[in-house]
Amino acid sequence: MVCLGNICRSPMADGLLRAKVAQESLDIEVDSAGTSGYHVGDTPDPRMRATAKSMGVNIDDLTSRQFVQADYDRFDVIYAMDESNRDNMFRLARNEEDKQKVKLILNEIYPGENMSVPDPYYGGDQGFIDVFNMLDEATSKIISDIKG
Repeated sequence: MVCLGNICRSPMADGLLRAKVAQESLDIEVDSAGTSGYHVGDTPDPRMRATAKSMGVNIDDLTSRQFVQADYDRFDVIYAMDESNRDNMFRLARNEEDKQKVKLILNEIYPGENMSVPDPYYGGDQGFIDVFNMLDEATSKIISDIKG
């Protein structure tokens, strides 16, 4: 799960998918990162942590890190929150195989529409709730697809 700073959208997607993977007892590694290094080592935004907790998901233990080229070797699928961050990841790609691993997360529920998960950082509380709901739906679809 990748966004810009790894403090709002991607940790929420990470926390949601981790919870669903655990609930289904799947052997899948889930992680998140940011394409920038602005917040490396920080915990998720307090507003996102509060939103997550209010919805039954705890992301307090997550810490921001920057997306690195080695992530292409570590993960089979890498979800970007928007096209800008996808493009930033493409710049680190070594080849077409790396690029094929990167998907826009909302294409899981809106195939081919290339919609972005809006960044709630500069908005109000409703933006965090909206992002939670979008990512909840997308991660549920991911789990459904994995289970077949």
